[in-house]
Amino acid sequence: MKKLVILGAGTAGTMVASRLSRILDSKDWLITMVDQDPVHYYQPGFLFMPFGVYEKKDVIKPKEEFIPANVRLVMSKIELIEPEHNLVRLADGNLLPYDFLVIATGADIHPEETPGLAEHEWGRSIHTFYSFEGAAKLADHLRTWQGGRLVVNVVENPIKCPVAPLEFLMLADWYFTQRGMRDRVELIYATPLPGAFTKPIAAKMLGEMLEEKRIRVEPEFMIERADPDAKKIISYDEREVEYDLLVSVPLNKGADVVGRSGLGDELNFSPVNKHTFLSDKFDNIFVLGDASNAPASKAGSVAHFAVDLFSENFLRHVEGKEMHALFDGHANCFVESGFGKGVLIDFNYTQEPLPGRYPVPVIGPFSLLQESRINHLGKLAFRWMYWNLLLRGHKVPLPANMSMAGKWKN
Repeated sequence: MKKLVILGAGTAGTMVASRLSRILDSKDWLITMVDQDPVHYYQPGFLFMPFGVYEKKDVIKPKEEFIPANVRLVMSKIELIEPEHNLVRLADGNLLPYDFLVIATGADIHPEETPGLAEHEWGRSIHTFYSFEGAAKLADHLRTWQGGRLVVNVVENPIKCPVAPLEFLMLADWYFTQRGMRDRVELIYATPLPGAFTKPIAAKMLGEMLEEKRIRVEPEFMIERADPDAKKIISYDEREVEYDLLVSVPLNKGADVVGRSGLGDELNFSPVNKHTFLSDKFDNIFVLGDASNAPASKAGSVAHFAVDLFSENFLRHVEGKEMHALFDGHANCFVESGFGKGVLIDFNYTQEPLPGRYPVPVIGPFSLLQESRINHLGKLAFRWMYWNLLLRGHKVPLPANMSMAGKWKN
């Protein structure tokens, strides 16, 4: 019997387990998942928690609820991966041999990597919404905050959901307007990027939206340290941005065990073929979701599209056939813009976001690179799809690779 071990029961890991458990014969395959946290978090929901749109109960469920019956779930910390021996060593001393390994250990924030960030003001005047605990604390803080200068800073890319910092600022604009205190709040985005986003057309459109909402962008701000007592952040070129409330997107890194096991880069993301997710070092290891160094967005939609294509390739690989270079980096992101509206962007490794209609040309119903009410509703509806369809391995009738149909070429 062949042994498949999946490390991580988050978004990518759970979708892979659900999909492969349907197509691999349980008489021939033993599928084991390993994770140390019994709670599954709907991470896109963290964005909404500080503004009271979602509560804690909306973004958490037990992981075991989504594990297929023919998949064994082991709750344990992973001590080491020994790829030369096809072995995973668990913290409790148990060993898991494998024939094939899927690493889906995700990414996490590391505020301690930036001097001054994770010290005595962490959770007081310095917050984050990139963790469940951080989003909950920030929600408590905003309920009684009287205003001042709110700075959102991205420490370094890549980060999970690259548009989330922009969404936070636009939701903050809406939130403080609703509370009748927008004139007492200054919103600043200190980003290492040269503008609001990485792709020129989308960057121009989103930058103009921020300007209209009186949100100032401090571009190419590479933070070197925070001074929590003076309430300011300092860049490597010694620029300073003062704040009353700092909302940080700390350094994102892959799991420590990936680095310890010699399978990661300097940020513990594992090098892979960006089209097949096969490890650069071992031909029986795949890396999916945020754990890989593939230059696609670290977002749930990317994991979903990737898993759709990975399943077919995995079967070809285990049968000794050549894999197809299938995945094109497709990302599909709703950008919440506040006041019940949103923007949708659709792009891949080579094609930047363009205006148009999605998923059906002319009809839509979603508009690309345009604000609309239905885009906002699509963002909210995704939570239901996530819990009820994607995690359970059901296919969604959307093309996994990006289509140019319905897009207006400039």
